[in-house]
Amino acid sequence: MEKKIIIAIDGFSSCGKSTLAKAMAKALEYVFVDTGAMYRAIALYFLRNNIPFNDIAAQEALQSIELRFKYNSLSQKSDMYLNGENVEQEIREMQVSQKVSEVATIPAVRAFAVAQQKAMGIDKGIVMDGRDIGTVVFPNAELKLFVTADPAIRLERRYQELVQINPAILKEEVAANLQQRDLMDSTRAHSPLKQAEDAMVLDNTNLDRAAQFELAMQWAMEKIKSS
Repeated sequence: MEKKIIIAIDGFSSCGKSTLAKAMAKALEYVFVDTGAMYRAIALYFLRNNIPFNDIAAQEALQSIELRFKYNSLSQKSDMYLNGENVEQEIREMQVSQKVSEVATIPAVRAFAVAQQKAMGIDKGIVMDGRDIGTVVFPNAELKLFVTADPAIRLERRYQELVQINPAILKEEVAANLQQRDLMDSTRAHSPLKQAEDAMVLDNTNLDRAAQFELAMQWAMEKIKSS
């Protein structure tokens, strides 16, 4: 029986991290965890309940938040549930995208999410993507990937994703949101986005999904065999 490993995937938004992570988890029969969905669900709760974006208010609000991933047989993927409610679609909307990076900078929020994420990896056999997986959540992960792509490619990917939800959205609005999130993700005081020293860089600017998946799986199998 092959030994199971932890696969940590980090990178900026709209680099295809989640798409890759889902595909790898399915191929390896591992658990996939979309950490971005966790932060989005927390941001949605804060927006719905007018929670101030500060540490004191967050500490109290987080006591009323329960996050769960549940498998959706129709879409064949795991949906995010916030206090028992399926919020998978709502957390992808622009109102949440505009605030999620700000909410994720709050120390109490990060501590809350990271504690849950660490617990999920106790038995290994997990693929997790986010901003600080290889540096903070699983610094000892057997395989760390840092996914990147040209900014123009990232913008086009994100725009095509959001226009399906809101046909009236402007590309300029999406570009501004990406720039804001990049800045906040990489400069926040707690767990900023950065490449782990032992991460393997996967630049998918000129790779389609199949080529990216093939390369990542090659690296994964090498780590599994050597573990």
